Amino acid sequence: MPRPTAAQYASGTATTVASAVALLLLTGAGSALATTAVAAAALALGLAVAAAPALHRGRTAGARAKAAAGRTAPRPPATGPASGRVPAPRTGARIGQHSLRG
Repeated sequence: MPRPTAAQYASGTATTVASAVALLLLTGAGSALATTAVAAAALALGLAVAAAPALHRGRTAGARAKAAAGRTAPRPPATGPASGRVPAPRTGARIGQHSLRG
């Protein structure tokens, strides 16, 4: 799994804090056990929000790779100057010109 970005850290942290405050206010948790449960739920929600873009990106990239592998046909080897070969030097083309190399 790729490393989270700064935006993912920020959204996960904001979700954790906001959900913890909201759950504590809504439930009126007074005991240590209830507060621990609310904190664990808020942390799980924040982790899910932070990891969701990375998981979504991985799924779409995998689906694109499968689709591309299924519809691409093998290409014949390229020919001509764009095939990656260096053309042979032309002899006698610059005989009358001055050289800057001395």
